[in-house]
Amino acid sequence: MPHPFTLAVFTKNRVNPAYAAARLAADRVAAEAGARTLHFVPTTPDDVGQQKVLVGEALAAVPDAVVFVPVDDKQMVPGLARFADAGIPVVTCINRMEGKVISFVGSDDVAVGHTAAKALFAALDGKGRIVAIEGTPAAPTSRDRTVGLHKALAEVPGVRLAGSGVGYFQQAPAREAMARLLAEHGEIDGVWTSNDVMAFGVLEALAAAGRTAKVVGVNGLPEAIDNIERGTMQASVDFSAFNIAGIAARAALRHLRGEAVPASIMVPAALIDQTNYQRWKVPFALRPTPAWKEP
Repeated sequence: MPHPFTLAVFTKNRVNPAYAAARLAADRVAAEAGARTLHFVPTTPDDVGQQKVLVGEALAAVPDAVVFVPVDDKQMVPGLARFADAGIPVVTCINRMEGKVISFVGSDDVAVGHTAAKALFAALDGKGRIVAIEGTPAAPTSRDRTVGLHKALAEVPGVRLAGSGVGYFQQAPAREAMARLLAEHGEIDGVWTSNDVMAFGVLEALAAAGRTAKVVGVNGLPEAIDNIERGTMQASVDFSAFNIAGIAARAALRHLRGEAVPASIMVPAALIDQTNYQRWKVPFALRPTPAWKEP
């Protein structure tokens, strides 16, 4: 009887619920296939040095395949090459990077950032002053979503970007960045953030300052859905780490079974707002794992 496949799953941190959802999806997809998962997560969120060390630990465990979310798409290229040199197939997900991989699974992040921005601008009736809270500069997801924001700004001249800050995709840094922007700008009508966790930090900063603004995020996290339902957030975009990681795990297992896998798989990312949030009011633990769709 063949041994069960082992997938080494790399995520960036344990503070963002999106990555907890990603690990859950990978676990469930593997379990359905009789495979097992080993998780490799930096103890310091998004720490490149720690992820490099974890690559060595994963190689020592000799997994059959790797599902890899790089902390930094440039600095982790040598780590990715170590798996190739060992003959271990890799599926990258969420953040695309250069190197030898079986497949990349993600969403169109320029479109994600653009969708969030257009929802914010619509809520502002196409005019006003906004600020942006960007994610980790090393993350392609953050860079591409910001490109989408600027694309939307070029399309809606009545909205002006008054300032921006970096929240590193985390709540506390986003709260601090937003507090600085609030101190600098007496008028802020809207806030574009490149993930929900940072939007939560923005909401805390607004409450502490006794200010209000329309806020949008990305990920469709359960807390964001609650905020949309209450009206404290305008919208989020369903860049679903749960679906992406689940499909990445399926791709890795398909490859191990000798089945064909596309070089790139793009997962749709829908806008979540007051008109449709009920569809997302299901905890990740109760959501079905994403099905494999033939390209």
